Amino acid sequence: MNRFSRLFLKFLFSPPVLKPEYEQNPGKILIIRQHNQLGDMLASNSLFRALKSKFPESKITLIVSPANKDAVAKNKLIDRLVVYDKTRSFLPAEFTRFLKILREGYDWVLVPVTVSISFTSNLMAGIAKGKLKAGALSLDGVKNTSHIFFNKKIEIDERGHPDLHISEKILDLVRPLGIESAGYSPEISFDEADKAFATSFFNRFESPDGRPVIGVHPGAGKIPNRWYYRNFADVIKKLRQKHNACIYITGSSADNFVIDKIVEEVDFSVQTLIDRSIPEVAAVIARSSLFITNDTGIMHVAGATDTPQISLFGPTNPFVWAPTGTNKVFLQRSDIIDNITVNEVCEVAERLLAVPRGE
Repeated sequence: MNRFSRLFLKFLFSPPVLKPEYEQNPGKILIIRQHNQLGDMLASNSLFRALKSKFPESKITLIVSPANKDAVAKNKLIDRLVVYDKTRSFLPAEFTRFLKILREGYDWVLVPVTVSISFTSNLMAGIAKGKLKAGALSLDGVKNTSHIFFNKKIEIDERGHPDLHISEKILDLVRPLGIESAGYSPEISFDEADKAFATSFFNRFESPDGRPVIGVHPGAGKIPNRWYYRNFADVIKKLRQKHNACIYITGSSADNFVIDKIVEEVDFSVQTLIDRSIPEVAAVIARSSLFITNDTGIMHVAGATDTPQISLFGPTNPFVWAPTGTNKVFLQRSDIIDNITVNEVCEVAERLLAVPRGE
């Protein structure tokens, strides 16, 4: 952003002078989190929970992208969900609707930052009518050139803590406001319709009673995060042979090639769960005996359930991104995900399957 643009935007959207009373007991909170990373969105639950724990009577409005709305659509910590679709934002009716929401008035306007700074999110905060507007002054030493929209500017720098979990890092924005963690686990709520879908899906298996149900997710948006499909097929075959397990594969239509390859490799029936909503997938995983996944968005969905889980990592730091919990295990051998062996995955699977659920 050049100097003229910065001055012009500051003239238009300069925040109010911050008063001490603005930092106390917010009734209406606007959180702007409109980018497309599912893991980031689910990690935000620690922020929602911390705010609700500190201010249980507050009402939280959350702005999200269309790609992430399903992840939080039924979240009990969110009072109102607003979807910002940039492909429709130029339409007069949509622009007017969204502007009205931004300008209705909030006690706090928050723009959390974890991986990168979003000018669009910061601009939304600038347009919003709010008393306290909190955002990053800098992120890991990189200046936020659009900090002009905030009156509570926070230096967020975790370079000295490279293994800090993302659910912890997102709280850096609100710690100066006296807010601390109230728990780090993600949350995906699913309702009776989602549970009914899961029951219907499980009924596809032949005689499922008494058999472990194991799900795998072989896809990933980033190629370095994809474990070789034949490795998944080998794991499936071993678990089927030893436990007579019911097997299903999750994914989107973008994963059809790798899913078809896995199905071709095995000589028994495997169910597929393709292009379903996040609450539906979560309901299925929640009833499963084990879930094995690459480092991708569905890993975080599974991480929000109590189901034992194996997450496979390549170049990403698992200490930052892996789901946490006593039955949540990650494997990483190097930046090359295929250095993880089939035997390693099967050994962890056996250990997790040996523990009765709930222990």
